[in-house]
Order: sequence, then structure tokens, then C-alpha cells
Amino acid sequence: MSNEEKVVSIAGAAGAKNKAKQESTEQKSFEPVYCSFCGRPNTQVVKMVQGPGVNICSECTMIAVQYLILDDRMPSGEAQKILDLFWSKL
Repeated sequence: MSNEEKVVSIAGAAGAKNKAKQESTEQKSFEPVYCSFCGRPNTQVVKMVQGPGVNICSECTMIAVQYLILDDRMPSGEAQKILDLFWSKL
């Protein structure tokens, strides 16, 4: 998987007015993209999601998902399988 395939942009989801911004983002896809939370570049993570002015890597996303799922409770069996599968692949 090439580095530019590791970055997914959701900037254009807001509508057509963001199309030019998305195109300029796609042209810069060869430049490293850094996670806004942990600071790692897309070359050091599994995937990176790019939003308008913010980026989040797959690892930080899973940490956030774990936080939201757990909320001081045990996750459901299905949620735990997904979390275990993700962390075992890293």
C-alpha cells in the first residue's frame, strides 16, 4: 500500500464548494500528513483520515472508539472482538 493510499479525505463530504479544496489536498497527497492527535505522519500509521483542518490516524481513532465504547463499562462481546482484531493486526 502506497503512502497516498493510506490517507482518506472526508473534506469533500460537506458539498461541492469544498471540491477545489479537496483537489488541492489530493495534489499534496505525496507530502506527509500528520495526525492532529499524536503527531505521527501517515508513513508511520496504518491509515489516516483527513478532515477539514484536522487529521486522525487509525490508532488514535481506535483509542477514541475504545473510550466511547467502554465509558467505564465492559464492551459487548462483539465490540471486544473488533477491538482485539484491530490491535492484533498492528
